Amino acid sequence: MNEKPEKLINKKGIRLDGRKADELRPVKLEVGILPNADGSAYIEHGKNKILAAAFGPREMHPKHLSRPDRMVLRCRYHMAPFSVGERKSPAPSRREIELSKVIRESLEPSLFLEYYPRTGVDVFIEVLQADGGTRCASITAASLALADAGIPMRDLVVACAAGKVEDKVVLDLFDTEDKVGSADVPVAFMPNLNAVTLLQMDGQLTPDEFEKAVSMAIGGCRKIYELQKEALKTKYMLIEPEEEDEE
Repeated sequence: MNEKPEKLINKKGIRLDGRKADELRPVKLEVGILPNADGSAYIEHGKNKILAAAFGPREMHPKHLSRPDRMVLRCRYHMAPFSVGERKSPAPSRREIELSKVIRESLEPSLFLEYYPRTGVDVFIEVLQADGGTRCASITAASLALADAGIPMRDLVVACAAGKVEDKVVLDLFDTEDKVGSADVPVAFMPNLNAVTLLQMDGQLTPDEFEKAVSMAIGGCRKIYELQKEALKTKYMLIEPEEEDEE
């Protein structure tokens, strides 16, 4: 006889990991950690650990992929074989190829692509440890890597998800909630422009639940956005004293 699964939300509204319904997991961001990349960022979002590196703008190879009127953004999202409980194949899966496309389309609206015709920018995202919500954490880190590379941007893109667990709309689902819950709504957002660059839904929600989930996800995005800006400032505050010392 199968054991009854543990309740994901208790009577007091507290989730398995101790959070309330509208609470984010802890988020840690660092910028400029890979010296060989033009721009790089690292994110710890809950138990997710993800590296992002940006290279470019540079001459497009192969040349036939270049565009005469704009820069081409290419993204590669990859999960390390050891990033999940059961070892995965290092070869790119259909899901990784799909998420690479989703991340690229989420970031493109933030970039002035027309400034660099016939060039390309490559963003590589490596998931070192996965615990639900890796697409959102990857978008947040990739946007920081592009900013660190000095590529002109309209705004940073930040992403967060909300979803439905045991008939309750909650913010920032972790792996167990993601697998057992009945819906997931990832949102990517540019807070300064109040513009959504990604909106997906997996599962079923009523119109009211959907509105609540989107609103909750955008609220989470705004909180992470402050951490993004702080991470960028921290890097450049460290650079300034070094330059003064050299003088």
